[in-house]
Amino acid sequence: MSDDAADPLARNRLDAEESPYLRQHADNPVNWQPWDETALSRARETDRPIFLSIGYSSCHWCHVMAEESFEDAEVAAALNDSFVPIKVDREERPDLDSLYITVCQLVRGHAGWPLTVFCTPEGKPFFVGTYFPKEAKRNQPGFTQLVERIAEAWDDPEERTETEERAEQWTAAAKGELEAVPDTPGEMPNDDFLDGVASDAVRQADREHGGFGRGQKFPNPPRVDLLVRAADRYDHEPYRAVACETLDAMASGGLYDHLGGGFHRYCTDSEWTIPHFEKMLYDQAGLVRTFLAGNQLFGDDRYGAVAEGTLRFVERELRHDEGGFFSTLDARSGYEGRQVEGAYYVWTPESVTAAVDDETDAALFCTRYGVDETGNFDPEQEFDDPEIRPERWTVLTESASVASLAAEFDLDESEVRERLARAEEQARAAREERPRPNRDEKVLAGWNGLMISAFAEAGLTLDERYATVAADALTFVRDRLWDGERLSRRWKAGDVKGDGYLEDYAFLARGALNTYEATGTVDHLAFALELADALVRHFYDEERGTLYFTPADGESLVARPQELDDSSTPSSTGVAVETLDALSHFTTDDAFATVAERVTETHADTLESSPLQHASFVLAADALGVGRRELTVAADGLSDEWRATLAARYLPLRLLSVRPPTDEGLAAWLDALGLDEAPPIWAARTARDGPTVYACRNRACSPPRSDLAEALDWEP
Repeated sequence: MSDDAADPLARNRLDAEESPYLRQHADNPVNWQPWDETALSRARETDRPIFLSIGYSSCHWCHVMAEESFEDAEVAAALNDSFVPIKVDREERPDLDSLYITVCQLVRGHAGWPLTVFCTPEGKPFFVGTYFPKEAKRNQPGFTQLVERIAEAWDDPEERTETEERAEQWTAAAKGELEAVPDTPGEMPNDDFLDGVASDAVRQADREHGGFGRGQKFPNPPRVDLLVRAADRYDHEPYRAVACETLDAMASGGLYDHLGGGFHRYCTDSEWTIPHFEKMLYDQAGLVRTFLAGNQLFGDDRYGAVAEGTLRFVERELRHDEGGFFSTLDARSGYEGRQVEGAYYVWTPESVTAAVDDETDAALFCTRYGVDETGNFDPEQEFDDPEIRPERWTVLTESASVASLAAEFDLDESEVRERLARAEEQARAAREERPRPNRDEKVLAGWNGLMISAFAEAGLTLDERYATVAADALTFVRDRLWDGERLSRRWKAGDVKGDGYLEDYAFLARGALNTYEATGTVDHLAFALELADALVRHFYDEERGTLYFTPADGESLVARPQELDDSSTPSSTGVAVETLDALSHFTTDDAFATVAERVTETHADTLESSPLQHASFVLAADALGVGRRELTVAADGLSDEWRATLAARYLPLRLLSVRPPTDEGLAAWLDALGLDEAPPIWAARTARDGPTVYACRNRACSPPRSDLAEALDWEP
């Protein structure tokens, strides 16, 4: 038997993994292990600490740390000699990411990726951090010295005792943070709760640049959704203003890709100018829905255009040929023989002139998007060799309005728009010739659920064809990741891996429900109800009144996390509560409603004390407290006229249900759903002399209407 076969730690085992992030490290001299029982048992058997590195394929600083340290033979030897090195793709294992990033936040006060963790052989963390340079610089310890110091401490009996005590303390703190529930439930938030939360959002807003906070700017769709809903309900101008300021900043700055559509991950400055250039599926999903809501309430067609540009980007660059959605595009792409962040997206005056035929068109493009010799993005840190170092680059931002361009160039505004469109088309074609960013082709159940919801909503508000895209993606995920009882996390090139987490069930169930709303196809509703049943079965703890992020029979970690707050994705607990509440209208018992209400009451005090950290959960609680606007349509489908009416109305608590016009037709639906009788949303709501709509809220319904606009204007 070879040494490699006898000892799996003797080689890098990532070559057998499908995760693009793990495969990026398969050629490292570090003997990387995947997180599996083979690696964990060897850590215990050999009494070696675990060096755990968590990241994802499009993470810029993950690439940097890999190039500086993990590709270095000296560092690799130190890690291989004294540790069990384990690599984790946070997108495949969000449970591990949640656990260890919580420790980092508790200990360091901040966290991010790459996440660097040293653990006991049992997985209990005793040192945490993020990116470390190979050698010490800028007040950061060097990774080489860090590895040596930790290895020496582990071998010293006295320091080993201190290390293990620290690991126990940190594990207990993480367990308390992630698992704790209040001893007594709170009260369900009332109708006015949203008003107070929106006021908090206004106080925390950056009124100069848009968004929230004074440093790096992250898109925060749930927080903007909250403000949009509050602006509609209370007609309070500051809510409207902050929502629009944030939407405008995201649409006009460097966060948005003005040539190709879609949004980057976040901006490194408070002015929304320079992004981290990776494009994540979940950002596209959340921001599409937010911009669609802004378009409906504020009547700004530009918001709709941004949403549509993002949907087209996803269709073009993140969609599998058979319907599912891929995960990410990398921040980096090829430039002068190396991978450079942002190289695909940036411009100089010379590159614009080379791409755009007409001199005036090129000048308009440069003025519109701020492209000049000064630039706004300095790539110097990417280059050691001044011979290949480029001039300063420009990230495109909307720097001049069409009206100001018309005045400056003495042109009609219509001609400016025509010339800009031509220049953008030519610049886009030139950009297509550049080396493209790598694509992570994992299909994740939960992230697909988010994007499916976005396409379904666009199918009602922009173009019916988007609902078909949603349905195709839902079918793709259902066929590959759902076995009738359980949902798997990830599909890639035919390989399925990992049990689904709460976010997978919640996000996909909401996506299935939204697809039913957009298409009127009962099979999508049936899938949503199946997922909701499984969600409650696997994740709901009735005794503690909460939903956990991992299934009850899942892998046992040092803590079982909940996910109450929003992070890069919305709170899975919040989305689960929202979805169970909505789906309860299609059942004949109160099981889903009971879970939604109980979980909300369990965490009501948390929502009250820090609502903006839990905006998705707040929105779900608000829907429970205020009640949904049921729109039951008894017809063979939505007419174009009724679709146009829905597209023009902002209806944040809308629950749209298209049912067969007759009870005879409904009987087949009830059979498909396994129901003995019609749920209240359908009962006694048949068509009356043609397509009929019933508008209901809080058990009060309008008379049957043949005009959807009249039904929407009805108030109980």
